[in-house]
Amino acid sequence: MKILVSNDDGYRAEGILCLRQALATLAEITVVAPDRNRSGASNSLTLDVPLRVFEAEPGVYFVPGTPTDCVHLAISGLFEFEHDMVVSGINDGANLGDDVLYSGTVAAAVEGRFLGLPTVAVSLCTGGGGGGHFATGAEVARRLVLQLLARPLERALILNVNVPDVPLAQLRGFRASRLGYRHRSEPVMRSQDPRGRAVYWIGPAGAEQDAGPGTDFDTIARGYVSVTPLQVDLTRHAALPALGGWLEALNE
Repeated sequence: MKILVSNDDGYRAEGILCLRQALATLAEITVVAPDRNRSGASNSLTLDVPLRVFEAEPGVYFVPGTPTDCVHLAISGLFEFEHDMVVSGINDGANLGDDVLYSGTVAAAVEGRFLGLPTVAVSLCTGGGGGGHFATGAEVARRLVLQLLARPLERALILNVNVPDVPLAQLRGFRASRLGYRHRSEPVMRSQDPRGRAVYWIGPAGAEQDAGPGTDFDTIARGYVSVTPLQVDLTRHAALPALGGWLEALNE
């Protein structure tokens, strides 16, 4: 059993170190991750310049590129062997609701799914300042992978896992959850560089809006691990008939 581990916080991040150690009890682990923090990179691929891969230590490689670059390289020819699964994380911060559209951690798992492998993205719901309970997230990931090995799910699914930032003994269990969503993000923050020119910081994510029962936000708030099944197909199938009728006027 060979598992590819990646993330968007960089190959030296605490979360990926804990994840690698935990999963090494189950399988042979290869890490291919960005050389630095690439949070918010989403599914971007580097297409305009070649990529280089560096070996930090046996089994650990870093790439000056995006999380998607890392997984794509690792599965599509970097190694002579094949991987059986992709596990991405442990992200320093939640990936709840709308976050999944921006997250490089989730994108790494999505790329693994694009390339035919079962995938899991794991995030720890910290405040983003470090010092979180990454050992809890690592043990959650280990148990989920063990369950996937014993009882495989439909391969099309991408499991988006969010873990409360608490000691393991304080977790209340696991729950399947749907994505909630947030209010619009806060306004950009304008500042000046040392030469007096305007610069802008992207504003913080918006507060929770759809966070009721059954959402990933609510699951985390209640102290459970949230596991959300994602899919690559973004089609809103229920809207196809209405859209077809709306387009008929253009065919007359």
